[in-house]
Amino acid sequence: MPSALKRFDASKYTIFIILAAGILIASLLSENFLSTNNVFNVLRQVAVITILAYGTMTLIIGGMIDLSSGAVMAFAGVVSVIVYKQSTSMVLALLAAIAIGVACNLFSAVFVAYLNVPAFIVTLGVMLIARGAVLEITQGQNITQLGDFVLIGQGNLGWFPIPVLILIAITAVVWYLMNHTRYGRSVYAIGGNEEASRASGIPVERVKIQAFIVNGVLVGIAGVIFMSRVNAGLPNAGVGYELQAIMAPVIGGTSFSGGVGTTLGTLAGALIVGILSNIMNLTGVGSYIQQIVMGLIIVGAVSYDIWSKRGKVRTTILKKREEKGSGEPTVTGSVG
Repeated sequence: MPSALKRFDASKYTIFIILAAGILIASLLSENFLSTNNVFNVLRQVAVITILAYGTMTLIIGGMIDLSSGAVMAFAGVVSVIVYKQSTSMVLALLAAIAIGVACNLFSAVFVAYLNVPAFIVTLGVMLIARGAVLEITQGQNITQLGDFVLIGQGNLGWFPIPVLILIAITAVVWYLMNHTRYGRSVYAIGGNEEASRASGIPVERVKIQAFIVNGVLVGIAGVIFMSRVNAGLPNAGVGYELQAIMAPVIGGTSFSGGVGTTLGTLAGALIVGILSNIMNLTGVGSYIQQIVMGLIIVGAVSYDIWSKRGKVRTTILKKREEKGSGEPTVTGSVG
């Protein structure tokens, strides 16, 4: 068959087919699902989770993980609210949030990159540190009366929600970083085989730190959008968000074994999670049942990832054996 007529690989588009099917099913289950107000509401909600998920995706592709994103988001968001109330400057508030996100992630990065402490353990500790810090500075009290701070999370540019415009811009930047920069190629290489990457000259420690910095920037931005959207500085915000930030890329095809994942796949995964949550709310599914469903999705997505990875390994081994067997010379004749 000519190379121009290579077989269409439908597996690359499975997540988008599932997303389209989810939208169709949700629209059949509730007549309000496709209303303008509901669609914009879903997109506003998904914006925060997706921005968090992009940072988590980057770390997972590089063979790491972040369990602190929800707590750090709350810490960064509350600090941004405090700075805004003192200065009335949205720019300073955003920079403060990003600084908190980057600082927390740099703390994790040092232990992961230079001391070889598992990211799971380090970020679990940072989760507790960040949550304790934000509760201490607020004494557990919500911060209200934010004024124009709400515009970034609730406002529109024309008729389009500002959080969605921010999400589109961040999606483009993350896609470019992961697909068209040396940094992105290095992250994929390290996640695929760290020792081989080191042997090929990739500065593994530096790339890991860069990945955590990217994650910190995204977590800080998500914190500002979240607090603006709820119109308050909530020290207890973001509980469980780190799980959704993991769920979205894994559903979107990011492999827990590292080296595999796409920005658009993560976006599709986040949209699926958002649509599922929204349709359960519209159809009256209880919050406890929703937690059970989300938990089952996480287990199913990770199990599928492991199963498919094992299947690919077995297929590769069998192919190599067949090639080796067919390549051996055949000995003919008789022994005298």
